[in-house]
Amino acid sequence: MPLPARRSRALSTTAITVWAVGLAGGAVVVTALLWWLLGTGRPEDTQRLDALRTTSSIVIGAAGGAALLLAARRQRAVELDLEQKDHDSTERRVTELYGKAADQLGSEKAPVRLAGIYALERLAQDHPAHRQTVVNLLCAYLRMPYEPPLDRTDGAGLQEREVRGAAQGVFEAHLQPVDEHGEPLSVFWPDIDLNLVGATLEWFWFRRCRVRTANFRYATFREIAAFRGTTFAGGSDFRDTRWLGTADLRHADFGQSVGSVRGFHAASFDGTVTFGAEVSGANLDGANARADIAARTWPAGWHDEPDPAHPNRVHVVRDAAGA
Repeated sequence: MPLPARRSRALSTTAITVWAVGLAGGAVVVTALLWWLLGTGRPEDTQRLDALRTTSSIVIGAAGGAALLLAARRQRAVELDLEQKDHDSTERRVTELYGKAADQLGSEKAPVRLAGIYALERLAQDHPAHRQTVVNLLCAYLRMPYEPPLDRTDGAGLQEREVRGAAQGVFEAHLQPVDEHGEPLSVFWPDIDLNLVGATLEWFWFRRCRVRTANFRYATFREIAAFRGTTFAGGSDFRDTRWLGTADLRHADFGQSVGSVRGFHAASFDGTVTFGAEVSGANLDGANARADIAARTWPAGWHDEPDPAHPNRVHVVRDAAGA
């Protein structure tokens, strides 16, 4: 059985015509009645006509005001509808761009993966509400299993190194609030959280950056890891990390002031490590380092001692005065 046709609630052309004719006819009748009653020319009739004119002007003015209010209401409804449509269109476009860039990250071709990273960077820069989502995706990419290339003949490995370097470069480019001269950077992304648990990070340049929180637990840093001048406003976690190259951690604030610092427990330093006295919030309980690396600088209140169980290593302990 076919469903009955839906009846429109909008005024029909016939109804509008009937109302217009009725109003015009009513106006003619009222005009004729007033002329018959007050058209004799007597003084009192003239005064009554003046009073009627004044009243009519007030009524017409009020009707005009009501019409303007109705028009404004309609205009507002139209503008709200346009804004909603524009918002929906923008969200659909952003979703499509994000989906396409995410697909590019899964490509077997390194240039396509690079294009996906730069597309995500542009999307995040233009749409602040999606920045954390983009960062989460880049972090997930860097957390994937990765074996650094051992020689220059490993073409695929070298290409993947370039892709991962581009992803890491997005972080340093957009998580620095100021440049090296202290001038604010317009491309800074505030209040970002990083999750790089278990990631393998090569040439990780993260200088003068500022993030809300960062979790690097079980991460492996190769070649160079530079956190000089970086602030972790909401705390950081470097437990069980491996530092296979140079570690530059000078002037860093690891967030102890907010009580959420996880510290460097069981962190292992196999290369040059520099903290310096200016470091804040670095809890090194349980950290260790290679004994044959002479360049070791710990934060104020910490020093290293030989590890009897591992003669080729030292373990980091608090100074007696700060214990």
